[in-house]
Amino acid sequence: MKKILFWTLAVLITFSAIIYQRKTGPTYDKKVDINIEGTEYKFKLVRSHGGESDCQVVINIPDKTVTGELMYRVFPTKNEWAVVKMKRLDDVLSASLPNLPPAGKYEYKIDLEKDGKTYSLNNGYPVIIRFKGDVPTSVLIPHVILMFIAMFLGNLAGIMALFKEPNFKLYTKLTFWTLLVGGLIFGPWVQWHAFGEAWAGVPFAWDLTDNKTLVAFIFWLLALLMNRKKERPAYTVVAAIIMLIIYSIPHSMYGSQLDPETGEIIQGWIRIFW
Repeated sequence: MKKILFWTLAVLITFSAIIYQRKTGPTYDKKVDINIEGTEYKFKLVRSHGGESDCQVVINIPDKTVTGELMYRVFPTKNEWAVVKMKRLDDVLSASLPNLPPAGKYEYKIDLEKDGKTYSLNNGYPVIIRFKGDVPTSVLIPHVILMFIAMFLGNLAGIMALFKEPNFKLYTKLTFWTLLVGGLIFGPWVQWHAFGEAWAGVPFAWDLTDNKTLVAFIFWLLALLMNRKKERPAYTVVAAIIMLIIYSIPHSMYGSQLDPETGEIIQGWIRIFW
């Protein structure tokens, strides 16, 4: 019964983290809604685009009397807003954002109009979109899967260590090696494809995603070493807590950003809630 409880808790914590990441990450689509003359509409505004093509901003709105305008400018700048009339095709209004180099960003807004009245999506606040290179699924999928497996194993190891279950040492080892492969091998590989640099954490830069991975790895390395000859469950518990804290920080915060003046990739805070 203990083992079933341990595994159940680990699964619940892991899936809670997955859901949280999907809701808070600044590169996931921004969910917005608006009421137009009594009709409620819900949209998803894109906040990440990969590849060399322009980014299509698309909203589904069947009311053909509704028109729209897309306004955008390079972020972060105080440039004038470029304004593009959205085109309608059946139930869809769309407009394109010109492609930017990897880590380049726009901020954009959408105004809808019906019968002379304007309706601003997202309460008029701009949405930030970041461009990136194409990441092969053969690289991205293993990275994502391994990182969440590492979290699950870390949760399981931490729970077992908390209750001094002897198997915690095995799961400490499994967490360490899974994190090593998923975070420090596949992670930089993803970063290279997306932004042309394999590592943007310390000591080279301050990319928060890379640094979070490094901190988690150090704590799990410490837990692994301290439990080699003697059982010291406290180190595994601490490593598990640190990993949970790290996974509570939205993915891609303080991520790679193209400096529009120098053309160099730097780091910068992404406005999560806009």
